[in-house]
Amino acid sequence: MRKILLLFAILLLGAQASLAQTPFDISKKSQLAEIVAKGKLVVGMELKFWPFEYTDEKGQPVGLDVDVARQIAKDMGVELEIKDMEWTGLIPALQSGKIDLIISGITGTLERAKSITFTDAYFTTGLCALLSSKRAGDLTKADQLNATGRVIAVKTGTTADSVATARFPKAQINRYKDETACVQEVVNGRADAFFYDQISVAKHARQNPESTKALLTPFTYEPYCIAMRKGDFDLWNWLQMFISVNKANGRMEEIRKAHLGELF
Repeated sequence: MRKILLLFAILLLGAQASLAQTPFDISKKSQLAEIVAKGKLVVGMELKFWPFEYTDEKGQPVGLDVDVARQIAKDMGVELEIKDMEWTGLIPALQSGKIDLIISGITGTLERAKSITFTDAYFTTGLCALLSSKRAGDLTKADQLNATGRVIAVKTGTTADSVATARFPKAQINRYKDETACVQEVVNGRADAFFYDQISVAKHARQNPESTKALLTPFTYEPYCIAMRKGDFDLWNWLQMFISVNKANGRMEEIRKAHLGELF
């Protein structure tokens, strides 16, 4: 009997402790609350991705994603700190808590969503192909690159990397750390194609009209999303509201036009 009463008392205390933790208590421990409390939002991005994030002549961060990050910090009422990092280091930095968010033209994918959380898309694009005029000037579709002897350059860790591996198994896939290196492989005739986003491919084709050709019909869907660590509903909900509100009030369109108005 005493054992039963003791067990009942333990269960009762446990239930009371559980009831004592309200949603308000939990929200105080959220990442959103931490960011507001410290007064600073730390955003990671690779400042080599024009026109989304790059540096001006004074070395200051500029671009579409930079303006999105600034608007988030403004609406959140905190300061913004941008950390310039190599692309492959962004997700590990997010997971380890070195940065609060990734806003760096990162595509939300099902595979990446296993380890990090994405918001809805704030911008959408698709992969296109920059072709070598010498090696692949006669091609009219990206699928024609899936053939023995074809060489495709991709930037390591991008969605182009995974797409090329999955959809172009007959081609040789060469991986490079930097976007510029991939472009030079095509310009110099060492690769048939470079897969990247539509805006970048159009830019590189304009800059290299004699040695390249652009296939500007996207062959994938690329939703650029804000990335955060898993497990914080409050921060995710706030970011979702941020995207919704700033799309509705026209601010996101203003940012898009400021950086892409002459392109699209």
